[in-house]
Amino acid sequence: MTNSIADIASADCIFVIGSNTTENHPVIALKVKEAVRRGARLIVADPRRIELVNFSYLWLRQKPGTDLALLNGLLHVIIKEELYDKEFIAQRTEGFEALKLAVEEYTPAKVSEVTGVPAGDIIEAARTYARGPRSTILYAMGITQHITGTANVMALANLAMACGQVGKEGSGVNPLRGQSNVQGACDMGGLPNVLPGYQPVTDPGVRHKFSEAWGVPDLPGEPGLTLMEMMAAAQEGKLKGMYILGENPVLTDPDVSHVKEALKNLEFLVVQDIFLTETARMADVVLPGASFAEKEGTFTSTERRVQLLHKAIEPPGEARPDWLILNDLLLLMGYPRKYSSPGEIMQEIAGLTPSYAGITYERLEDKGLQWPVLSLEHPGTPVLHREKFSRGYGQFQVVHYRPPAEEPDEEYPFLFTTGRNLYHYHTVISRKSRGLEEMCPAPVVEINDNDAARLGIREGEMIEIVSRRGKVRVKALVTDRIPRGQVFMNFHFHEAAANLLTIAALDPVAKIPEYKTCAVAIKVKK
Repeated sequence: MTNSIADIASADCIFVIGSNTTENHPVIALKVKEAVRRGARLIVADPRRIELVNFSYLWLRQKPGTDLALLNGLLHVIIKEELYDKEFIAQRTEGFEALKLAVEEYTPAKVSEVTGVPAGDIIEAARTYARGPRSTILYAMGITQHITGTANVMALANLAMACGQVGKEGSGVNPLRGQSNVQGACDMGGLPNVLPGYQPVTDPGVRHKFSEAWGVPDLPGEPGLTLMEMMAAAQEGKLKGMYILGENPVLTDPDVSHVKEALKNLEFLVVQDIFLTETARMADVVLPGASFAEKEGTFTSTERRVQLLHKAIEPPGEARPDWLILNDLLLLMGYPRKYSSPGEIMQEIAGLTPSYAGITYERLEDKGLQWPVLSLEHPGTPVLHREKFSRGYGQFQVVHYRPPAEEPDEEYPFLFTTGRNLYHYHTVISRKSRGLEEMCPAPVVEINDNDAARLGIREGEMIEIVSRRGKVRVKALVTDRIPRGQVFMNFHFHEAAANLLTIAALDPVAKIPEYKTCAVAIKVKK
């Protein structure tokens, strides 16, 4: 996030897109509601009638997979009506003229035809966001898990820069992370093309710095594989072994049948987790890790806040903290250094990672610090890009709409999309809770009441959802939350794994799968 969670409450306009915030990020949703009570105007772009629609000034009900057309349509109106921030663009950005030309074709009428959003609502949303005066964008995986996911995020950056809504309170572009330490994992180099602090592996100087610190020969200069590329390589026999830590791809990756075949094709699979997950059951070796309450360490939240956790209880049985397991493996593989504590590891991180340079465990005891923290005296950075962008000038990016990789047809006439449920966290942890299981014990598929009537489907009836990749049997939830021609399913349940149906089409840049749109058929067995 460019801004802080608390900062959301000070916004005059909040644009939420691709985020069912009350169910996926309920604490952040409270800040959104606080802002609305104070008088902020909320714009919600979502195909489903989510709870935030009840608090919204405008609801843009776009067809799944058409976000980029909608965003370019907003920019078209802002530019045509000269609502953009001329001073900000002139002083802090480049490439605006190319953007102006690119969005000329995205007229409200044309965008309405593509997205299903009335042209008048597109115009009003553009005016409301541009006039702010403080406008913030909140987004989540609803816009990233598409073949145009990277382009969607670039379009949001275009929108924010065009209106000068960056580098000040109550503004910004704020991704809401999907899990508790996704931000921290990325910060620490959990990506195939960077080392900690987003320092590129292609930079010889960066590689030399880390090689010197670790006392190892020069590190590889080529980026590694993304998750989906690893699965493809395993399927082809090019990748022989895999070490999976705290991940359950047998339920969470698209086209689960393909994932299982890929993992079976490995010569050696290690899984490190706190439960014996569906993926761990396929492993040659399972290493029992400790939960968050059973170890020392830090989590970095969605607002870039590095937070210190102290161990509350001892790990059960043979479970051990992840850092100890990894340290022992490093020693067995010839690494010459044994770390004594997580605090010592943080000292090394601070020495090698500029954005963490001023972070120590002692400084984190209070309420954490938001990176970048550039020195021991630096207070942290609640708002990014106040004076300039990390590259100097902000670069407008020309991005164009593309339809989803798979759209409904005669054989598979429904558009299928997936998401989370308030009562369950991903696929493993919350399903161990008796209380949460009582609140939401079984999977359901949402189907529009008109579609249900046409197909003769009754509430609670078991129906079969079929795609080109698989099928599941699941109870029907008949509702007007979902539009006609669409169905929605949560992905937490192994009994009816939604990702048996989803397509493994990838965004060409980030290689993120298109979880949010594919074509399915509905079969009713009387």
